[in-house]
Amino acid sequence: MRVSYEEMAAQFQRVLMKYGFDEAGAQAAAEIFAQNSLAGVYSHGLNRFPRVVEYLKKGEIDPGVIATCEISLGAFERWDGHRGFGPLNAQRAMDRAVELARQFGIGIVALGNNNHWMRGGTYGWQAADKGCIGICWSNTFPNMPAWGGVDKKIGNNPLILAVPRSNGEHVVIDCAVSQFSYGKIEDCRLKGQTLPVPGGYDTQGNLTCDPAEIEKTWRVLPMGYWKGSGISIALDLIATVLSNGNSVQKIGTFGDEVGLTQIMIAIDPTKGNTVEQTDRIVDEIIADVKTSIPEQEGKEVYYPGELALKSIRENRELGIPVVEEKWNAVLAM
Repeated sequence: MRVSYEEMAAQFQRVLMKYGFDEAGAQAAAEIFAQNSLAGVYSHGLNRFPRVVEYLKKGEIDPGVIATCEISLGAFERWDGHRGFGPLNAQRAMDRAVELARQFGIGIVALGNNNHWMRGGTYGWQAADKGCIGICWSNTFPNMPAWGGVDKKIGNNPLILAVPRSNGEHVVIDCAVSQFSYGKIEDCRLKGQTLPVPGGYDTQGNLTCDPAEIEKTWRVLPMGYWKGSGISIALDLIATVLSNGNSVQKIGTFGDEVGLTQIMIAIDPTKGNTVEQTDRIVDEIIADVKTSIPEQEGKEVYYPGELALKSIRENRELGIPVVEEKWNAVLAM
């Protein structure tokens, strides 16, 4: 089953207005969810939407507040999200980081006490659309063991790196520091698919590709084993220090995944290059990657962000694929 982008965004907006958003806020928030599904990231679009509605019902998200700047020191600012709607606060924070980058060459906004930002790649694409390199990450609640442990102590903190191209075909890597995000694991289970490589542990303590088994244990595998574990800890440390916000450990005491900490960094390459110079550098590197010999005959090697662009074109033309169970739940709200 497929649904048009416009219909999906309209249904999201309708529901959000019932739960406290004004019309403009509901439209902006609905577009974020719909754009995530449009780009093929269904785990943080339609599939995540019902969970956000539950948070709104419980009062964990306040749709009436926006993030405010608490400290301003040149190219660096510290913001408080006041536990508002995470994606809109994150958008505002990245917009501000871009403004600072226009002035100083680099802009950093440390956003504490925010809620889940949904798809982190949203803010990488946002920076790149404005001609900036974007670097951003978020912490999470404790949902992954540190390497060598079995109990959940660290987050699968998503990290995003984005490099702009003037034609809009930006290079964007958006990855949790677990092998697979929980959203991706859920998406595979809903589609009846197995993971392409082991993504966590089953109830017997063995590595598995079965998403349902991983959901039973909630024991995902850090990407790169000890490397992913170390990166997770470092990202949490930097974010908490810069924001004076909540660490993964503290978020784990809240009961729900709220009060998260996010870092938005924008760098303006036009301070050193013309747009044409940056395009030439990026195009040359990507062109070389695209000459890779595919592992499987008939397959193609993609650069980061290319599949999202492909999904956007396809889903605009044919409609966005939906899990009927999830879509019907939204229609019934």
